[in-house]
Amino acid sequence: MFRCGRSEYRQHVTSAASGCPVLECWFVQEKPGHGGGFSVPMSQEKSLMFIRTEAYSEETMSELQPPADISPSRIYYVTGQCSTWTSALTDSAQSPVYLQADWFSVAAQGLDEQLTLSNIMRATSASKEPKVILSVSSKTPVVRSRLGELVLLDCGFWVDPSSPVHGSGFSVEWRYQFRGEGRLVLAYDGKNDRFAETSETGADIDITGLYETGNASMILEESQVRHSGTYICTVYLPHLLAQVAVDLEIVEPPSLSIYPSPLPLLVPGQVLLIQCEASGFAPHTLDLGWEFTGADGKSRSLGQGGVTGHRQASDGTFSQSSRLELDSSKLGLSCGGDITCVAKHDGGTRRASAALNVIGE
Repeated sequence: MFRCGRSEYRQHVTSAASGCPVLECWFVQEKPGHGGGFSVPMSQEKSLMFIRTEAYSEETMSELQPPADISPSRIYYVTGQCSTWTSALTDSAQSPVYLQADWFSVAAQGLDEQLTLSNIMRATSASKEPKVILSVSSKTPVVRSRLGELVLLDCGFWVDPSSPVHGSGFSVEWRYQFRGEGRLVLAYDGKNDRFAETSETGADIDITGLYETGNASMILEESQVRHSGTYICTVYLPHLLAQVAVDLEIVEPPSLSIYPSPLPLLVPGQVLLIQCEASGFAPHTLDLGWEFTGADGKSRSLGQGGVTGHRQASDGTFSQSSRLELDSSKLGLSCGGDITCVAKHDGGTRRASAALNVIGE
């Protein structure tokens, strides 16, 4: 685990190349060999973290020249995105006297998944009564949507009006993460009234609500499969930040078709091959099966048939099919009835039926 803060170490190569700060950290590790209910001893080693938006080369790494009091094994070269919004909120690199206090962060989530909350609290030294300075929350930590629908990802923030950081500017970032992939979706600098340039389209925020009520919610105009994942809403104040995560799942049930359509007349003793095609669904988990309802109105299962693998379309949705051999002499279909394809999906159960007629009946 790392505990980090901005380092007093300065390196012109790093700042010029990326604009990201150098972080001076403590590498904290539990000592092995302890268990049970006793507190676990920790070891701490001083470390340094260089952050760049571009990949490191051997030449860049050799130019950094870290301090001699830090072990080379505890120097880390991180390639990623760093926020420039925080530095834009502070006019001075010096920490104000206001920060000389005990600070606490609290993250909480409701058991019914109706609220998630992140608070930054301040307590004067030796005080046991911390006061909330910044609170970021979401009433929709888990969101499900159909394809093409407008999606609202809720996020709001509150700043203590009596705090010196109130009214001194804020910034809001929305980032996306899914299976190791991450990208900046939307970022707004409230102090300078500007948006960051991103490649994302169809994402918006209510600027009026942002200033008047702290409504930092993001709107996705038309949900797509690629939008499934975790969205992190981060609110920056001078020297402070808090964030909450919102999980979005795009759930689209399948459309079903039975082929051939209509089913041909079945000659007693004949074997007929039919196919059920399920298409346009997300996520990819699907359970396909067959049922037969006879003239007497009784239904029975005909099994899954031969299920193919998934195929993915350009819009990210999936398709899958099942093939079934109908042998009237073995399956007791001589009186005819309805053949039904049943698809069980997170978005709901879907059915498609076709009439089966037998010659002579």
